[in-house]
Amino acid sequence: MKIKEPLFDYLDRNVKYKILNGDALKELENFENKKFDLIITSPPYNIGKEYETKKSIEEYLKTQEKIIELLIDKLSDRGSICWEVGNYVEKSEVYPLDIFYYQIFKKLKLKLRNRIVWHFGHGLHSSKRFSGRYETILWFSKTDNHIFNLDAVRVPSKYPGKRHFKGPNKGKPSGNPNGKNPSDIWEIVQKDWENELWDIPNVKSNHPEKTIHQCQFPVELVERCILALTNEKESWVLDPFAGVGSTIIAAIKNNRNAVGIEKEKKYCKIAEERINDLKDGKLKIRPINKPIHIPSKNDKVAQVPTEWLSLNL
Repeated sequence: MKIKEPLFDYLDRNVKYKILNGDALKELENFENKKFDLIITSPPYNIGKEYETKKSIEEYLKTQEKIIELLIDKLSDRGSICWEVGNYVEKSEVYPLDIFYYQIFKKLKLKLRNRIVWHFGHGLHSSKRFSGRYETILWFSKTDNHIFNLDAVRVPSKYPGKRHFKGPNKGKPSGNPNGKNPSDIWEIVQKDWENELWDIPNVKSNHPEKTIHQCQFPVELVERCILALTNEKESWVLDPFAGVGSTIIAAIKNNRNAVGIEKEKKYCKIAEERINDLKDGKLKIRPINKPIHIPSKNDKVAQVPTEWLSLNL
């Protein structure tokens, strides 16, 4: 297929996007000569959600490998894949999916550039193990000549006044005037990327982006990858498991073209509605780098229940 419609103006920019309702494996086989600079997604975790059929871990990974092979064929030589995953759990045993996926990508000759930790403060509580509060993003590139726009994600230098103390540049500033390179684990606190953990709220009931999707991708998480790994106005972004369109929204918002594939028709409809709301300036999105809410001591939910005060815990 050829990527054509719809085409629309967002602010003063032309952005192309397409949402395809279908199975990722079948849709990818039908693509014609389309190369993407970034493929970013959160694939099904094989945990029995409504949009997946639970399989053995071996069968699940075998199916995913077929999709990954097709994705790599659609990746430009300067392109990257960001694969965001959590854990698969069976009979209380945890299978860290990023470890299994690393073997697949490595076998297919991609190069791991970073393993990024995404931390979130809320989720299901476990009774037989510690409660999980993070997932990982595996960033692979196809070649050494991959897009990496460092200036788009630099952070303020801790010591901007530091100078060279010897050599031909003695006495001159030793840092970069645009800031320094952030580490591979980011914490979004007080509007900078200085710290070392990507601490972004997951999309739960009180999140402004929440829809009916059970495992929704935060727009903010995708934006950081798009800013660093694609070029404005020219790059194409692909999400083969698009859900309710968070990747498409992040791409459009930052002036990139995008394609999303989603097999659930109701999610495609919601994605289109969200994109239309974005165009009309009505879409609720958590701002990038907004500090995490910390309840004050006066908030009732932050206080110890009176029933507990007499307990000798």
